[in-house]
Amino acid sequence: MTAKRAMAGRLSWGLADQAVCSMNNFAVGIYVARSLGLTAFGVFSLAWVTYGVVLNISRGLATDPLVVRFSGVPDASWHTAAARSTGTALGVGGTIGAACLVAGPALGGSVGPAFACLGVVLPTLLLQDAWRFSFFAAGTGRKAFTNDLLATVALVPAMLVAARVDTVAAFVLAWGASAGVAAAYGCLQSGIRPRPAGAREWLRAHRDLGSRYLVENVSLSGAAQLRAYGLGAIVGVGAVGVVRGAELLLGPFLAVLMGLSLVTVAEAVRVLRRAPHRLRVFCLLLGGGQAAAALLWGAALLLVPDRFGELVLGGVWHSASELIVPATLGVAGASLGTGAAAGLRALAAARRSLRCQLIASTFYVGGGLGGAVVAGTVGSAWGVAAATLGSSAVWWLHLRSALREHHHISIPEVRTP
Repeated sequence: MTAKRAMAGRLSWGLADQAVCSMNNFAVGIYVARSLGLTAFGVFSLAWVTYGVVLNISRGLATDPLVVRFSGVPDASWHTAAARSTGTALGVGGTIGAACLVAGPALGGSVGPAFACLGVVLPTLLLQDAWRFSFFAAGTGRKAFTNDLLATVALVPAMLVAARVDTVAAFVLAWGASAGVAAAYGCLQSGIRPRPAGAREWLRAHRDLGSRYLVENVSLSGAAQLRAYGLGAIVGVGAVGVVRGAELLLGPFLAVLMGLSLVTVAEAVRVLRRAPHRLRVFCLLLGGGQAAAALLWGAALLLVPDRFGELVLGGVWHSASELIVPATLGVAGASLGTGAAAGLRALAAARRSLRCQLIASTFYVGGGLGGAVVAGTVGSAWGVAAATLGSSAVWWLHLRSALREHHHISIPEVRTP
């Protein structure tokens, strides 16, 4: 009972933290959509999707190995690992940020300045995300919640200033500035100074997991980016804004899915250490609970009056509301899959999780772009829904196989003389 209460407490802080993240992401998207209009919002969405790719690179190399190998370890071990992990995230942000600064002027138009400003804020965005993972690995979710709450509070004046400038680039800088405040506060919370000089040692020590998680994470966010760019080419940049608008309507659940490993992978690792036979049930409850909640939220969105929808999303509402049903089914299907994915991460079955993610990403791009060719933006949404439901089955089949392998390793075959 004590262990269950402790898990409930950590999950509660995780849910609270995800609620803050959802509010933060939702507020950014809504404010930009209402301030800039559909086309400019599409440009901002391209920068947002690009950030998602870089974020997953950072997580694969820096924080995913930290959560798998340093959840629930003694403080001294966590302290050293967190310094190197956050230093690695900071290094990734600096390296790719410099590339964005170079690419921005070459892109030109309204997209170029947005990408150049993204390069400026990437280091702080990635460092703030790394602190969240580090705190949940240590079982101190309260600190992650406080950190994200500070970022949300700092976002308010930053967005007001950006609204006066009224450009996509200004909103990107405002978003990154609020993360910078929280990233600096994370150093004070932890008493740790990130060590970029330790990145090489960190990458070498965890290359067996980091290399596979890198490919896995990049394929996930890269698939979203390919779908966004392909949808923009097939239907138009405005279609990217419509899809982003539908995602904002499902924002609370998408934020939970994106940041799932903040809490659930660390908890799955603890379940595996204490009671391996309960891991399957934990993953099933996790995935099934999220899927049911996503369906309920989608059903509630169908009852939203157009007047209220226009108040929230402005001119984006009418097009985005047509995607509620397929977008909800897509999130529900992804929710089922993330339950199994958490189990594979806990088992450190990096080869299997990589294989699953590559299959899921292929389904996602194929369904999203194939649907766009057939039926435009709505067809793309239905194609993604079918893809996520199919890939969820793949995740669960691999988790079942991985659990069998773990059982055979844990209980060697007894040979009779």
